[in-house]
Amino acid sequence: MDLIDKINKAISDVVWGPPMIVLLGVTGILMTILTRFFQISHFGYWMKNTIGGIFRKKHVTAHTKDKSISQFQSLCTALAATVGTGNIVGVAGAIATGGPGAVFWMWVIAFFGMMTNYSENVLGIYYRKKNEAGEWLGGAMYYLQNGLGSKKNCKEIATVLAVLFSIFCFLASFGIGNMTQVNSISLNINNAFGIPKPVIGGILVIAVGLVVIGGLKRIAAVTEKIVPFMVVLYITGAIVIIVTHITAIPAIFVSIFKSAFGVRAVGGGIVGFGMKQAVVLGMKRGVFSNEAGLGSSVMVHSNSNVKEPVVQGMWGIFEVFMDTIIVCTLTAVSILASGDVDLATGKVVSGVDAENLASEAFGKMFGAVGEKFIAIAILLFAFSTVLGWSHYGGKACEYLFGLKATNVYKIIFTIAVYGGAVMKPNLAWEIAETLNGLMAIPNLIGVLTLSGTVAAITANYIKRYFQNEQIKPMLSAYADIQAMQEKALREEED
Repeated sequence: MDLIDKINKAISDVVWGPPMIVLLGVTGILMTILTRFFQISHFGYWMKNTIGGIFRKKHVTAHTKDKSISQFQSLCTALAATVGTGNIVGVAGAIATGGPGAVFWMWVIAFFGMMTNYSENVLGIYYRKKNEAGEWLGGAMYYLQNGLGSKKNCKEIATVLAVLFSIFCFLASFGIGNMTQVNSISLNINNAFGIPKPVIGGILVIAVGLVVIGGLKRIAAVTEKIVPFMVVLYITGAIVIIVTHITAIPAIFVSIFKSAFGVRAVGGGIVGFGMKQAVVLGMKRGVFSNEAGLGSSVMVHSNSNVKEPVVQGMWGIFEVFMDTIIVCTLTAVSILASGDVDLATGKVVSGVDAENLASEAFGKMFGAVGEKFIAIAILLFAFSTVLGWSHYGGKACEYLFGLKATNVYKIIFTIAVYGGAVMKPNLAWEIAETLNGLMAIPNLIGVLTLSGTVAAITANYIKRYFQNEQIKPMLSAYADIQAMQEKALREEED
């Protein structure tokens, strides 16, 4: 374990160095500019057509008869994979190590990450195909191979990048999507209820296996019930804490902004280090939480019954908005309002473990019930994340080894749940962060090189729906799928 830890730290220092921060930032900024700040300029429109559409448009939530899933199910499955322990344990860890300022950098990466996630979804829908089982195949590996690969002299490098992404995604599904999540469940349930970790692991193996082996339809059916319930319940609890400490809110936000730029009540030598920690931890945990830039959630968004790439792109914007701007912020403010973090120095009060900061905050507000509430919240959040990531890893496995290999993958993935329950916590998180970074590199290269395609598809959509121009829609890179989707779109609009 010590050897693995040393190797992982060496790789992580390179992967999550300045080049990665620049790459993430540049991609998000570029896509924001190319789409003319779509996340702001069309805020009301994408809110109306995502969360608002759930109550207005039947086809958004209607279950499908084919192998696709509804737009709402695709969101819930994607949120299931993103709204996980990163929103609770990850935020707490970022604050404990990087100070309150880490929250500000989580906001920054999320703001631009909205358009990175948007772009991934647009490309995912535009370049998706169907496999022999009639299921949609979409994701970074496909827009790398078929999008980047269609450019002059890029076929070989596109194939290499697609394979690398799939390998990293396959491995990451056991880290970010399995071991870290299960480890958090095991730790918190053990602390709250005293149930031994091996017993927790055994129960989770059975629960995960029953859902995962049933495929995407069963995963989507479970997540569309769990996700809305757990998010609403958690948000309600956090709001109660914030309202109770409403007088402390101004000081909390002052602390976040000051700490973000290294303004602390400490010596000058520590200030620069503190700012660096805030930036790196905020961005790392922000990406860990919302996954914008990883190219992961696009694999489930591509299974949506949507016709317009831009529509699914808007669901990607909402996904990051809900995950980081709403849920992570509520967690952060709840922790900072609890008094367990010194707002002047950003230091955690002695005797409080970083991973228990959220539990302490809820415990102070609701007593023993609050601590158990966080344990149950982490259970639901992390369990749903495991379900979502089982799909991502399965699609990466299918790309690398074929459709039949996914059955073996599901078995191995389910067994690995037990290992996560008894694993060393810190190492599980550190390995997951390294794999996140490795996944992001080929994906971001794909998004950057295909940024013109995203801009063209977005402009096409805006001309048709905002400027009422009668032009041919850009729905697919393939003529047969384009024709099929055009016909389905006309029927849907009629």
